[in-house]
Amino acid sequence: MDATRLLLIAAGTGLIAATYGLVRFAYGLYLVEVQDALGMGVSVAGFISSGASVVYCLGALVGLFAATRHPRTLVIAAGLSAAASAIGMAGAPDVPAFAVFAVAGSAGAGLASPALVALLQRSATTADDPRAQTIVNAGTGPGLVAAGLLALWLLPDWRLAWAVAGAFTLGVTALVLVADRRGGTRGDAPAPVSFPPGSWFAAHWRLLLAALLLGVGSAAVWTYARTLLVASGTPPVLTVVAWTALGAGGIAVMATARWTGHLGPRRAWTTAVLTVAVATSVLTVAPNSVPLVLAACAVFGWGYVAGSGALIGWTAQIDAERAAAGTALLFITLVLGQAVGAAVIGALIPWTDYTVAFLVAAALTAAGALVPALGRGARAARPASA
Repeated sequence: MDATRLLLIAAGTGLIAATYGLVRFAYGLYLVEVQDALGMGVSVAGFISSGASVVYCLGALVGLFAATRHPRTLVIAAGLSAAASAIGMAGAPDVPAFAVFAVAGSAGAGLASPALVALLQRSATTADDPRAQTIVNAGTGPGLVAAGLLALWLLPDWRLAWAVAGAFTLGVTALVLVADRRGGTRGDAPAPVSFPPGSWFAAHWRLLLAALLLGVGSAAVWTYARTLLVASGTPPVLTVVAWTALGAGGIAVMATARWTGHLGPRRAWTTAVLTVAVATSVLTVAPNSVPLVLAACAVFGWGYVAGSGALIGWTAQIDAERAAAGTALLFITLVLGQAVGAAVIGALIPWTDYTVAFLVAAALTAAGALVPALGRGARAARPASA
């Protein structure tokens, strides 16, 4: 039973690493080479990233309401959509074909998260182990590191890199299904998720606005960080190493979880998101300083993942009974912000330059760090948690 449990956790972590780190976020990693090969402009790249974020949100909405009843079906859909997208991008002959596959691939990440949450909740081997959920949902960090290592090995052959990512995604999807079947299911299934009422939105509007602003601001790094570094003259190998630092920063959240837990959701959010804003600024004002770039990427990765975790804690404080649905809606709002940010920043770069666009992104991120602390909505969280 322990071996089956470990297999399910490892496979689930691998599926999150694949759908997020190797497919969804790897778009920004390979963008420089794709632009050179296909003649893709900066603005077009931004709109593709924007469309991918919208598709992610649609997948997450489907997962939100269907995962408790059909988790295995959603795992299959997540793995197949992400793998087909990666393989499709590998063989894309032109920008339109590449765009279709790049946009569609983000559905895999949107479906994977709720599917795996439900799968782990119903599995007899992981249902009573909350650490399993924590480990699996932290798979994005290892996925980003794996994407960076793959790029170091294969670039400038971005087509082969996407093909390898697709094959890996198919493999871990099959492994999740096998491990789930071996582990069996417990008798009581998780209750289906219902859409929150209007009172939930009234209590959460500041958090929703904050998540949206973090999404808009973080899109600059997720989409254009490596392009910025290459345009600034940083050697391509070092830009890939910087990308792996993003993943390492996300993994470091596990080591700081106790400290951020003591801070509480509001202070943890402000601390984490302000570090994202500072890191975004450092990347654009010191793109030729390798130590600063690596540090900024690691700090950004930590702040983004820690900030996401703070959103989970905050919505649970305000309305514990709807914490699962609240988390999903906040994350969907975060990614919708990335859709807006990728398009706006992509249009802003040709009009101004990378420095101005990234500083605007940093300012919006900093504003998001402060929004939940304003007005009655932030103070109302305390009695609700009691």
